[in-house]
Amino acid sequence: MTRRSFVRRRPLITLWLILLLALLGWVWQERMALWAFPDIISAYTAKEYCSCRYVMNNPAEYCHRYVKQWLATSGFADDSASKTVSVSGLGRSSSAQWLGARQGCRLMP
Repeated sequence: MTRRSFVRRRPLITLWLILLLALLGWVWQERMALWAFPDIISAYTAKEYCSCRYVMNNPAEYCHRYVKQWLATSGFADDSASKTVSVSGLGRSSSAQWLGARQGCRLMP
């Protein structure tokens, strides 16, 4: 009776295991960027909407289309009195406020 190696007996499983290990290695290398990703969605949307609406003086409907993401945001608030925009998405929230004609919009802590 001859013994064949696991790789020869199960080539597809071996290929999937190699791909899984490669994916896990990539995730480990990029863990900091992947951890920051949820913050980026809400911050980008708040800052870009604020700039579109209050710096460029575009209508609200245009700015909503302008900042529309493939990943949907769960909450959106535009306070035109204080010119502040708050956005929630992927469990994180960000706000941006218009500071003036020379400063534009800035993310708020």
